[in-house]
Formats: sequence, structure tokens, C-alpha cells
Amino acid sequence: MSILTPTAGPQAIYRINPVAKLAASMVISIALVLSIDWVSAAVALMIEAVFFPFAGLSLKRFFLRTAPIWIAALLTAITSLLYGRALGATHFQFLLIHITDGSIQLAIATFLRVLAIGLPAVVLFATVDPTDLADGLAQVLKLPSRFVLGALGGLRLVGLFLQDWKSLELARRARGVADRGRLRRFVGQAFALLVLSIRRGSKLATAMEARGFGGPTERTWARESRFAWPEVLLILIGTLVAVTAVTVSVVTGDWNFIGGQ
Repeated sequence: MSILTPTAGPQAIYRINPVAKLAASMVISIALVLSIDWVSAAVALMIEAVFFPFAGLSLKRFFLRTAPIWIAALLTAITSLLYGRALGATHFQFLLIHITDGSIQLAIATFLRVLAIGLPAVVLFATVDPTDLADGLAQVLKLPSRFVLGALGGLRLVGLFLQDWKSLELARRARGVADRGRLRRFVGQAFALLVLSIRRGSKLATAMEARGFGGPTERTWARESRFAWPEVLLILIGTLVAVTAVTVSVVTGDWNFIGGQ
């Protein structure tokens, strides 16, 4: 069994209110963006790694979900390495490329920071159902129901847009208008999808209005969005990660507040 295979324990993460997942990831993100140093990011990443097995994701699904984060972290680190701040000894220089001790440290700090911020956010929201998120935003955070339900309806249509794109592609190929001119085909197909999306959005808005979604009275909810001790515990874990990372960075003297740059 993989260390990240869902079990009876990790499945509990699916029942935690999405608002708590959002709050926990925001606490970590805010703490880590305040400084550009590798110590705080490394400490946060190590603590997060302890809790990743409880996220309810298999090892394969974990890396598939977080693949964009790993790629973004690597590309950002390479950019910082080649074009970062020129401090300390120079190791390589060619035109605009200038690799120094400072750029190497910045590349390491940037790589770890992107992972420490992005991985927990992706892992937490991989277990979020859009309807549960909408319930939490409206009932816990008291956001306007009109905005929340409109966003939920739009999010639910993303899968349909992908199906529409595939259907348009097959239909145009059947008519013999998609065999050549890839760029021209893409522009025409994108315009057709835009028209189809506007029509579907108008129908959806009319249907929601007809069902009273835009009424002035306070609406009721089919499912209650609960916020209890598991949600508080998750936020405390996120706060623990943030506070520990900042404390270790300050104690070691590596804290580099972005306002002092």
C-alpha cells in the first residue's frame, strides 16, 4: 500500500469544510510570501510532507495533481538562477545570464517557496467538491448567495465546455473543414465555442432566475455547512506550519522580509 493511499483515516479530509481548507492554505501562503529565504520554505515544506499522507490521495494521483506546481517551481528557479540578483562570487556570465552566489540562493529559495505554497493548496483543494465550497462560502463566510451560486453554475459548466470543444472538433472534421490550417481551425472553433457558451449561459441564467435564485428574500440551503473542531484543527495545523517556519527562519538569521528589499 502506498503511503498516500486513501484509508479510513485520510477519507476524513473529504468531510472537512472547504472554507477551513481555504483558510489553512491562505495562512501558509501569507506567512511564506513575507520573506524570500530558503529556511522558512524548507521548514514549511518538511512539516507539510508529514501531513500529505493524510490527504486521501494515492501516490500517482498526488503527483498528477501537483505536476504543474513542480514544473512551475523548476522553471521559476531556473529563471532566478540565470537572471537573479548578482551577489557574491560569479560562477558563470554570458550576455544577460549571470550566475552568482546570490542567484543560486535565490533559485533555491524560490523553488522551495513555490512548492511550500502550491503543494498544500493543490492537495487540499483536490478533495473539495464545488457544491460544498459554495455552501461554505455562503453559509460560513456569508458571501452573497447570488454571486456564490452564479460562480458555482459557471464552474459546473467547465466540463461541458470540454465536451463541446471535442464535439465541435469532430463535427468540423466530419464536414471536411478541419483537415488543414491548424491556426485558422483553432480560431474558428474557439469562436464557435464562445457563441455556444454565451447561449448556454443565457439559458442557465434564465432558468436560475425562474427558480428564484435572484429573489430578494433570504434563501434556504439543502445541506447545512458545518464548521466544527475538525475545521478548527486544520486551521491550527496551517498556523503551526506558518509560525514554525517563520520562527526558525528568524532564529537562524535567514529571515529576509520582502519590505526590506
